[in-house]
Amino acid sequence: MKRFEENSTNRLFEKSLIDREQMDQISEYRALNVFSVHTELKLFLYLSVLLFTSGIGILIYENIDSIGHIAILSLLLIVTIICYYFSFKNAVGFKKQQTSFENPLFDYLILAAILLSCIFIGYLQFQYTAFGTHYGLATLIPTVIALFCAYYFDNKSILSIAITGLAAYIGLSVSPQALLDNNFQQSDSLSYSAIALGIVLIVWSIYSTKIELKKHFNLVFLTFALHLINISCINNLFEPYWGVFIILLAVSSYYFYTVSYSIKSVSLFVFTILYAYFGLNFLLFKIIDLIDIQDLMILFSFLVPFYFIASIILFIRLIKKFNKNKTDDCTR
Repeated sequence: MKRFEENSTNRLFEKSLIDREQMDQISEYRALNVFSVHTELKLFLYLSVLLFTSGIGILIYENIDSIGHIAILSLLLIVTIICYYFSFKNAVGFKKQQTSFENPLFDYLILAAILLSCIFIGYLQFQYTAFGTHYGLATLIPTVIALFCAYYFDNKSILSIAITGLAAYIGLSVSPQALLDNNFQQSDSLSYSAIALGIVLIVWSIYSTKIELKKHFNLVFLTFALHLINISCINNLFEPYWGVFIILLAVSSYYFYTVSYSIKSVSLFVFTILYAYFGLNFLLFKIIDLIDIQDLMILFSFLVPFYFIASIILFIRLIKKFNKNKTDDCTR
């Protein structure tokens, strides 16, 4: 890391973007070994919100008979209103560009308010069926609230909650456990819904860029779109009509590969390469299965380890190329 920083400074100096005095000042500052605990503090604040809301849930679960439903709902409502009150009071208001609270503590206060709202509405529906048999409303209402707050308070964490709620409303469960359980295989319509939602998120990100509405949200939209579309495509590769989805996976991979370079996102780039690699291997195995090469199976088995080694080397080179391109753009 130290050598990387020195090389970056030298490139800035060689391109005459900084003079000798500034270069010496940068070197002296780095020699002090000063580091920031800003990220660590934000992490602890985020964990505190999760622990607080989880504690509320555990408190409800363990004392539901002794406390009473009305008392629990009243307590949840009061705490939620207090969180919203201080958040709106200290907000700078809605702006199309990126904004933030003067005190970052309020970012986590509004996050707590959204989580408590989800708990309150879910508990209200579960216990009293406030929305009748329209169970989707119990998901849609918190989603709308979260989407509004995400844009009003400029909060990416809340935006992620809103997109997850939207996915849940159309029948998807976007969670690691759902992926491990492979819930997509329960219904083909879920895969189609996931692809449709992913396309909608891509279109919205393009439109947001065009009208300059919270352009920094695009990474969140594109990340969800990437996983929704590609996982759905991979799931349908094992169906008789797999050819359509291998084409869709190729188009998706090309698009996200291009976008990852334009917005300088390493996460998008890495996952795009992994999904594309899976699709390529699937296509190769399909071709091998269609062609009778039993006489060449020994040679094929011999070449497989070298193929995977070459794939790893190529992957590393692609990552290095991406980082180099990203660094060069930052120093221009």
